[in-house]
Amino acid sequence: MLDEVIGDARAGRSRVVVLRGEPGVGKSTLLDYLADNASGFRILRAGGVESEMELAFAGLHQLCMPLMSHIDRLPGPQQEALAVAFGLRGGDAADRFMVGLAVLSMLAEAAEEQPLLCLLDDAQWLDRISAQSLAFVARRLLAERVALAFSVRTPPVDPQHDPWTALPELEVRGLRDDEARTLLDSVMPGRLDERVRERIIAETRGNPLALLELTRGLSTAELAGGFGRPDARPLASQIEQSFVRRIGGLSDAAQRLLLAAAAEPVGDVPLLRRAAERLDIGADAEGAAQESGLVEFGTRVRFRHPLVRSAAYRSAHPGERRTVHRALAEATASEFDTDRRAWHRAHAAVEPDETIADDLERSAGRAHARGGIAAAAAFLRRAAELTPDPGRRGARSLAAARASFEAGAPEVALELLAAAEAQPLGGSRRTALATLRAQIAFARRRGGEALPMLLEAAGRLEEVDPGQARETYLEAVGAAVFAGRLGGPPRSARGG
Repeated sequence: MLDEVIGDARAGRSRVVVLRGEPGVGKSTLLDYLADNASGFRILRAGGVESEMELAFAGLHQLCMPLMSHIDRLPGPQQEALAVAFGLRGGDAADRFMVGLAVLSMLAEAAEEQPLLCLLDDAQWLDRISAQSLAFVARRLLAERVALAFSVRTPPVDPQHDPWTALPELEVRGLRDDEARTLLDSVMPGRLDERVRERIIAETRGNPLALLELTRGLSTAELAGGFGRPDARPLASQIEQSFVRRIGGLSDAAQRLLLAAAAEPVGDVPLLRRAAERLDIGADAEGAAQESGLVEFGTRVRFRHPLVRSAAYRSAHPGERRTVHRALAEATASEFDTDRRAWHRAHAAVEPDETIADDLERSAGRAHARGGIAAAAAFLRRAAELTPDPGRRGARSLAAARASFEAGAPEVALELLAAAEAQPLGGSRRTALATLRAQIAFARRRGGEALPMLLEAAGRLEEVDPGQARETYLEAVGAAVFAGRLGGPPRSARGG
């Protein structure tokens, strides 16, 4: 099937494939196979990073930046939408439909020059708006010389918001038992007892990375004693822990460099080296990290597997993580990447800091203007956490709750509303809080619960915002219809 993807795209018949499977099963290797066999293609790579899920258009920016020389060939509205989305110019919030069309047009333009292969690893970690835009593009490619391949982890991170479900899929499974035996024998230093071999194959379920990592450096005697003991952890957690052990065997400087690389999701090698200087990491640390086989420093930083990145970051002491984020913030050019610099500064902060909170609030405004509601919510939430003044903290928590609700995260919004409610809020903000809480209740299909809340909020709004009050009364009517209560007004509404 993968050979057909390349062949069809070369012939002018666009192809899309989603590779689904558990961590370590070989999805990234299959993407590399596509790249190795796409002679004559221009290859674009991007990867989702969990820490970057809250930065609007981050994945799309990573994929499309090498093609920005084609932006002048796009229709004016598409140029404008893409430029605003990528923060190249100011303007009203980027229209998501227009951004999707712009990316589609840009890929088609580039494919006129030579066939194009777009590889997106760990697509489950792409920020939501990038994922939606790329799924939009994937569904509309027709007769262009473009192939799109996504690797996606199972089970889905968010089954309710999985943009890849309607696209052609290839399930990537573990190796057959005979293939697993061959791989295991190729990496074991001596003859392995047959019963031990079969137990290892059964417990790893033919997962190639598990076969390689969980047996690395162990003698046959250690394997005989180590496998077969119950381990309730998911296989991905066991593999990640094996990477933690390997990272722990490196020098302190090499470990810190890996941590910095894990905290810097773009893979910008010059930026990483500037941060390394601030962290007093010598040049030999880069060689040691690379010799370990865990990471490569080429035109971009590439970890052997995404679990190496998570292992390097999660196993580090919180103080070390803050130190690394501080160095990355200092190494990031503020005039070119203000939002990423603010995000690193926020992760480096130990206590409330109004300057950082204010920077995050401005980043939220820019994200909202580009159409990145989820990113705006994340910036505002962290801004609220870092705000020293209780009143402003409450206002920012309320704004973060509203953005979270708009981004489709009502549970998070309710948590933020509770945080806002605990702070001193003015009358208009109390009214806004009550209104939002009622709207969330209605959206969660609790019409009976929402109705009295909406009526109360509308009553409060009549004096301060009659227009919003009318809209809230209409929502109350909707709640009443949903609850089947139009036959007679609820007691809470009588006499109102």
